[in-house]
Amino acid sequence: MARVAETDLYAPVKAFLQAQGFEVKAEIAGVDVMACRDDAPPVIVELKAGFSLALLHQACERLAVSETVYVCVPRQTGRASWKALQANVRLCRRLGLGVMTVRLRDGLVEVHADPGPYAPRRAPRKTARLLRDFARLQGDPNTGGTRGQVMTPYRQDALTIAAHLAVSGAAKGAEVARATGVANATRVMADNHYGWFVRIRTGIYDLTGAGRAAITDRTPAA
Repeated sequence: MARVAETDLYAPVKAFLQAQGFEVKAEIAGVDVMACRDDAPPVIVELKAGFSLALLHQACERLAVSETVYVCVPRQTGRASWKALQANVRLCRRLGLGVMTVRLRDGLVEVHADPGPYAPRRAPRKTARLLRDFARLQGDPNTGGTRGQVMTPYRQDALTIAAHLAVSGAAKGAEVARATGVANATRVMADNHYGWFVRIRTGIYDLTGAGRAAITDRTPAA
């Protein structure tokens, strides 16, 4: 695949802005693209072959001279590239930056976000889940920044159930729930996410060898 140069983006972006009535010039006092129109503030576009921290730094500096600043990168194909673009668009929104992409095969310019003050949309369900998991997690068994090895509330519940079965032997789900305080004990054993439980007969569960080993090990996991 041929290497993309920033200059490959200029002609499509210039044509796009000219079609909206802007006069467009390149490399004005270090600005990649500057566009002016009588009824609008100057538009600044920083061109790069891909998203980078340097690009965001540069674009944020341009906000000191114009409220209308875009970053522009080539449009990539593939699901992973689309997800990465979406994540970068969200970040740029938070910084007050606009985002353009150029499809190099035909010069199509697409605006994914316009510059402007960022007003975050709250996600009450995600907030409620965070608070619920915080309340459910007993103690502070994890180390901040750990990747991959995490003790979750669900795993804690499963370990509590396993420890009870190791002492009591096979038991009904309702009995386990009462004894351990894990209200969804039956569901945890039935789902058997970790392979620790085995159903002996309807409604009655016991430990597997993996379950007994987990009680001894108690290694956090994702």
